[in-house]
Amino acid sequence: MEAWIIGLIGIGVLLVLIALRTHVAFALAVVGAAGYFAILGWRPTSGLLGLEPYTFIANFVLTTVPLFLLMGYLAHHAGLTKDVYHTARLWLSNIPGGLAIASVAGCAAFAAACGSSLATAAMMGRVSIPEMIRHKYDAGLATGTVAAAGTIGSLIPPSILLILFGALTETSIGLLLIAGFIPGVLSALIYMGMIFLRSLRNKALGPVSEEKVGWGERFKALKYTWGIFVLFILVIGGIYFGFFTPTEAGGVGASGAFLIAALTGKLKLTNFWESLSDTVRSTSQIFAIALGATIFTKFMAVSDLPNVICEFVLTLDIHPVAILAGLSIVYVFLGMFLDPVGVMLLTLPVVFPVMEGLGFNMVWFGIIMIKYLEIGLITPPVGLSVYVIKGVVGDQIELETIFKGIAWFVAMDILTLVILIAFPQITMFLPNTMSAGF
Repeated sequence: MEAWIIGLIGIGVLLVLIALRTHVAFALAVVGAAGYFAILGWRPTSGLLGLEPYTFIANFVLTTVPLFLLMGYLAHHAGLTKDVYHTARLWLSNIPGGLAIASVAGCAAFAAACGSSLATAAMMGRVSIPEMIRHKYDAGLATGTVAAAGTIGSLIPPSILLILFGALTETSIGLLLIAGFIPGVLSALIYMGMIFLRSLRNKALGPVSEEKVGWGERFKALKYTWGIFVLFILVIGGIYFGFFTPTEAGGVGASGAFLIAALTGKLKLTNFWESLSDTVRSTSQIFAIALGATIFTKFMAVSDLPNVICEFVLTLDIHPVAILAGLSIVYVFLGMFLDPVGVMLLTLPVVFPVMEGLGFNMVWFGIIMIKYLEIGLITPPVGLSVYVIKGVVGDQIELETIFKGIAWFVAMDILTLVILIAFPQITMFLPNTMSAGF
């Protein structure tokens, strides 16, 4: 049997295991090892299983992941999430849909310190949804806003998904992180515009707050947001201007979050320990999936299936954009059922060589892939971000209501995706100036 056929069978078995709710990390590792054994035999496979876990864990670049996670958890437990939302609420509550717009702004700001979509949605949901419900906002709009805005954490740097994409495809992590900034901000602005226009048209969706807020109080509240913006400027500015590498930026960010929490008097032994525990737990989950994916990637490499698929695609008389559109369906479908890390690591071994063969810029494609995954996070019937929000609100709001509220945000995500594909220079502007030394 030809090696590429074994590769094809391996993908089929992997999909069956995932459909049976087998953990993604276990499914990737088992199928990868079994396929590698079927092609090369026992001795190479034992060498792979003995060496690959150490080689993967010893990858210095991946230390960025726990460092950025620690930065985000320290920022959250120090109360920076609440401070950012509180300030945005004071500035925006007196316009239609203002509290929902403030939630988007809060998610975008917190994403700059967190790097995780689901964590952003969960943390901001606990703060902003009760406030919107208290002000008689439509329940679908309130929950849908946070579920969708939380996904911005996958794009706005420092994004854990972009770090993993760069590490596994050997694409510059610094360029990827910088490239995610404008698309992330664009997504937030499009969400805000949609919320404002819908609330302006239907006052019951997002009523204007009757609470009177003076300009003095608004400006006074700005002092509570300095921590999150210092972290963002320190980390992303440092990468952009070449002061330090992404790995060093992770160390600087984690240290900065620790100092800010200490200076504001919000760092307690209990929340420091919670930050460390959350970091270890999240890092372990991510690394388990990533390790399984590296074994599966080795299997795909020896099967030569990616090259076979790439050669087949290149023989087709299809525009590359049409292939991108088809790929979006695959990613959105998988994103309905699996977490973003699992979907990305599951598909990269096959998709990356094909996209590279089609001549796409891999930094740009990395951003497009993350946007695909974002849409999958909020798409029925599963949509993990929606279930995170359901966990936050409990029995107070029905799941059906949250999914109804998310529909407009899915449409806005598709609009954003079309803009990013039609105008790739939007994504590549900052990386190009960074590369040029500006």
